[in-house]
Amino acid sequence: MTAVPEGLLPAGRGAEPATLPAVQLYARLLATAVAHAAGGPPVPRVRMRSAEGDLEPFRLERWLAPTSAADDRIVARAVAPVLDVGCGPGRLLEALAAQGKPALGVDLVPAAVGIARARGGRAVQGSIFRDVPGAGAWATALLLDGNIGIGGLPAALLERVGALLRPGGEAIVETDPPGSPTRTTRVRIESDGAVSDWFAWARVAADAIAPIARQAGLEAAETFEHEARWFVRLVSP
Repeated sequence: MTAVPEGLLPAGRGAEPATLPAVQLYARLLATAVAHAAGGPPVPRVRMRSAEGDLEPFRLERWLAPTSAADDRIVARAVAPVLDVGCGPGRLLEALAAQGKPALGVDLVPAAVGIARARGGRAVQGSIFRDVPGAGAWATALLLDGNIGIGGLPAALLERVGALLRPGGEAIVETDPPGSPTRTTRVRIESDGAVSDWFAWARVAADAIAPIARQAGLEAAETFEHEARWFVRLVSP
């Protein structure tokens, strides 16, 4: 029997959930999801909670699964070489490699990078705000799965991404639907028996990203929707 990682066991009656660093809890949840796929115990219910009390699914299954039709559309549009910001366990890197498109993923979580590499992707562990291989030479940067929220400062994030692109490069950003609130907040990951510490995050709607991108020196060139997911293509003038 595959053991459930310590800290993910259901809390007893009246017990307070354990609080772990977000990177540590995410890594443990990934390990549990991988073990479940190999016949281990079920993955605990996982959600992301905002400081305002909003809850949304934490989509481990989607990130570990093969790419969806919406993902495949992005992969087909991406001009190589491609930088996947917050690549997670590497489903997009795997698909890019299958199409022969050189790509690199960057993620803070070593466990996610390990899974991405095992799937055939090229990935490095670290912050997008620190040294990134190939800086200034990437044709496309991907910010999918809500990763426009990284750090809670989308303009600063887009400025950094713009600096990593080659002249004329572009970023494909997944956003919330038009009309959604655009805000900076704090969030945490919650699972059965464990929660993460709070960390800064941002939510950006498709119809609100243009002025944020402009602050970062990028221009919104196209907005499109697929499978109820919204994307905006930003170009470097």
